[in-house]
Amino acid sequence: MRNPSQDATQGQGREQEALVSAADWIRRLELVPHPEGGFYRETYRAEERIAAADLPSRFGGARSFSTSIYFLLPAGHVSALHRIKSDAVWHFYTGAALDLFVIGAAGQLTTTRLGPQGPFQALVPAGSWYGAAVSGRAGWALVGGTVAPGFDFADFELGDRAELLRAFPQHRALIERLTR
Repeated sequence: MRNPSQDATQGQGREQEALVSAADWIRRLELVPHPEGGFYRETYRAEERIAAADLPSRFGGARSFSTSIYFLLPAGHVSALHRIKSDAVWHFYTGAALDLFVIGAAGQLTTTRLGPQGPFQALVPAGSWYGAAVSGRAGWALVGGTVAPGFDFADFELGDRAELLRAFPQHRALIERLTR
């Protein structure tokens, strides 16, 4: 005699196995193109807000306590170098390993490979330049990002290749790879 709950579990496993392409995840998670590259969808925005007077002066107004997104990056695409005014924590969910590149204010480069073997999270400190690429030539990476105080596009700056090369000439190859 078959157990209906076992059938349901097996069916869910087959459904997960069937999600093998970036297009499947983009469709299923209702992701849209992101200005930095890749695809995203905001999944959480705290209803409570921090007043502008209670935030550092770099913020131009009130912000949500926190926000989070799904972010999918296909191989061959990049998350272009950008920075925001808040800390961001990246979370690995599934797919290929993803290289997360962070250039700190003093020019130090940190590379973290998020992936199935771990680590599963990485911190990008506020104001750091960062971008990402799938570590291999094939596949895709599905990750997420949590930002606190919450993300606002007013806090988003896409890197300018010439300016970044002047500021960090020691990272020329990476800057040329991760800027448009």
